[in-house]
Amino acid sequence: MRENVKKFLITGGAGFIGSSLIKHIIHNTKNSVVNVDKLTYAGNLESLKSIDNNHRYCFEKVDICDAIELRYIFKKHSPDIVIHLAAESHVDRSIDGPNEFIQTNIVGTYLLLEEARAYWSGLEGLKKDEFKFHHVSTDEVYGDLEGTDLLFTEKTSYAPSSPYSASKASSDHLVRAWHRTFGLPTLITNCSNNYGPFQFTEKLIPLIIMKALQGKELPVYGDGKQIRDWLYVDDHARALTHVALKGKIGETYNIGGHNEMQNIQVVKEICLILDQLVPSNFEGIKHYSQLITHVGDRAGHDVRYAIDASKIANELKWLPDETFITGIKKTVQWYLDNTNWLKNAQVKGYEGERLGVIKS
Repeated sequence: MRENVKKFLITGGAGFIGSSLIKHIIHNTKNSVVNVDKLTYAGNLESLKSIDNNHRYCFEKVDICDAIELRYIFKKHSPDIVIHLAAESHVDRSIDGPNEFIQTNIVGTYLLLEEARAYWSGLEGLKKDEFKFHHVSTDEVYGDLEGTDLLFTEKTSYAPSSPYSASKASSDHLVRAWHRTFGLPTLITNCSNNYGPFQFTEKLIPLIIMKALQGKELPVYGDGKQIRDWLYVDDHARALTHVALKGKIGETYNIGGHNEMQNIQVVKEICLILDQLVPSNFEGIKHYSQLITHVGDRAGHDVRYAIDASKIANELKWLPDETFITGIKKTVQWYLDNTNWLKNAQVKGYEGERLGVIKS
């Protein structure tokens, strides 16, 4: 029997999670991928160098806010599954300037939904029956769990705190509405904080590694006791592929790493690993943790996020492979082995001290 090979259209595929997802599909399945990305500051095709010449992969430089170009992409490539990752994702940037978050995360998702709906409506037979639109979202849409021992479930009410999380909540609602009203076959996943190789340097873990290696202060918002659940990016890539292929249409699945940690604990763990692998030679600095500096807290800062990932475990039999300890050791070692990538990916034209202390 001929294997049912799929063609994925992945938006935001040059980003951190998108590039990991594409490499996972190419390296571990026989499916093909069309990568649609407009290459903003966070898009980096260097992250996809290992598969650049693979005949099952192609790249299209397209903005999801360009409906005409999207229409052309659907017609040209005739995808079986859309996985929508393209988004502005940094909370600090959303506070400083919400407009791009509204345009990309809300308007862009709307335009992509409409072009996907038009394309799907024109399909016939098995091609139409098996088409899926998988929207990738965040646990931040659920708001703050401060003062409780509760976990975010797929039924948790939305209560976003930042312009970023509000824009992602809006996009989630649009996806559900397009399924309910128009019948578009959709899936939604909400993930916890991702980390791992190839992550852009405004985010917590690569920022701390980069600054420690430079002997600079390691900025931590407030008291650093904000709690996040940490998910290794390759585990997330496996989960996204699994949901896209096996998930039930119309359902939402929370994807978590089962690793709740305070931000200050994350920073100190990185410092300990660096102490072992590359002992400090900076004057007066014996341990990298001496570089930790507490800075003013972020406006509207959520204290705790925590994912209940039992649904995806029970219904789709997915669990993460990495603990935080195994994942963070791999991550730190990767950045040490790829210092040129780290240097080239540094934030330009944005105040690094304000970046990366929370959201992956």
